[in-house]
Amino acid sequence: MNIRFLGHRREPSRPRDAEGLADLLAECELLRSQAAREGVRLDDSAGSLEELDQVLPRWRDDEETLAWLGNDAGLYLGTVIVRTVPGAGWEIRPDGQPVVRLASGREFDVVDSGREWAAGGVPELSQLYAEVAET
Repeated sequence: MNIRFLGHRREPSRPRDAEGLADLLAECELLRSQAAREGVRLDDSAGSLEELDQVLPRWRDDEETLAWLGNDAGLYLGTVIVRTVPGAGWEIRPDGQPVVRLASGREFDVVDSGREWAAGGVPELSQLYAEVAET
């Protein structure tokens, strides 16, 4: 039943602005700030992931910073993958979690990986990137 004053029950699906989403997810302000303080330039390259892996984890003493930095690290890892691995792109799962999907259909929860890296340093971001890039 379609009653005009109630409007449509479902909004028509609109194409997502993939470039806008990628730019938004690439911001990673806390990570970029921390990296800059350590002299690491985040240029969205695989080499910058290696440099991040070498930064002393001073953030591990602060639970709030740890959580935010881990989230940012995951988003940055995803940004590097999306910008350097052909066919990779961002996707937002129904639960709101951003993930990276490869052309093969394989999906990576990069935010979860970033949190693991921030908390323990393992697996290294550069190692995760290498695994994704070779598939």
